[in-house]
Amino acid sequence: MSASDLAMVIITGCSIVAVVAVLFALQRILVAVRRVTRTLDELNAQALPLIDEMAEALAEANEELARVDRLVGSAESISATVDATSKLAYRALSAPVIKTVAIRSGASRAARRMRKE
Repeated sequence: MSASDLAMVIITGCSIVAVVAVLFALQRILVAVRRVTRTLDELNAQALPLIDEMAEALAEANEELARVDRLVGSAESISATVDATSKLAYRALSAPVIKTVAIRSGASRAARRMRKE
């Protein structure tokens, strides 16, 4: 066996060891990829129902928000109506009340003067 034959045998042995190491690494990577795939499938199976529930909750929240908006609009309308009504009542009743107070005051003065005389 010559030196070139020995070198060829050593290179062949090293190549075989390298190929086995690469195959082992690829096998470990394949196992890891399968685990990741399985985990992603499980996550997907759990996440899709949650996303559906979240969409339903969002739709319900939007409905409630629209309802509250309508209630606030109604409250504003009622407030404006009460404000206008109170102004109208003030205008309508203030003059008669003032006149009634004035008449009462005048009548009580007249009654006092009559009692003195």
